[in-house]
Amino acid sequence: MTATETDLADAQQDDAPRGGALHADAVRALTDWRPAEPEQDRLRLDYLRHLAEQPGGMYRSCLPAHITASAAVVDPAAGRVLLTLHPKVGRWLQMGGHCEPGDGDLAAAALREATEESGIPDLALLTRDGAPVPVKLDRHQVRCTGKDRPENTHLDVQYIAVAPPGAQALISEESLDLRWFDYDRLPELTDQSVRDLVARARELTG
Repeated sequence: MTATETDLADAQQDDAPRGGALHADAVRALTDWRPAEPEQDRLRLDYLRHLAEQPGGMYRSCLPAHITASAAVVDPAAGRVLLTLHPKVGRWLQMGGHCEPGDGDLAAAALREATEESGIPDLALLTRDGAPVPVKLDRHQVRCTGKDRPENTHLDVQYIAVAPPGAQALISEESLDLRWFDYDRLPELTDQSVRDLVARARELTG
């Protein structure tokens, strides 16, 4: 652990009782995960700083920024990824959203969102040493409190959810559309962050 991470962890200890188990798990997950890319590591430290300063930083009520959890749902056997057409953003995105008090940990929040939005019950998060691990971070501006309200920041922690071969998706009321796309044929209305996440999923799942 670096000196910076030690300082952040020490600051977090005082906040743990107010932050709760989900908050503490996010600190653990982001402390243990070590991305190879310098920019991703800078984001990781920014996320940890946010959590050290904000006991309620896991939830959408924390403004102007809060942690979110998402997952790229992939079917490696078919070389495809499931994307949702988001009604507010108007783009094809991975499954994901806000953490909830009932989420046992950060990975559980990502899996819950992926399951709810995909309609696929048997998803499995990609693991390392037997435990789910993030694969990417993405910080972006949104208006999740309303289109007429100021922008706020999502500090998204991204996972990979592997679907059973040939899985059938079921659209939820949260989506305008829900479709499988070949890795090499992603829709035009997809931003670079999603493309990077799909590329990472393709690399890690073969």
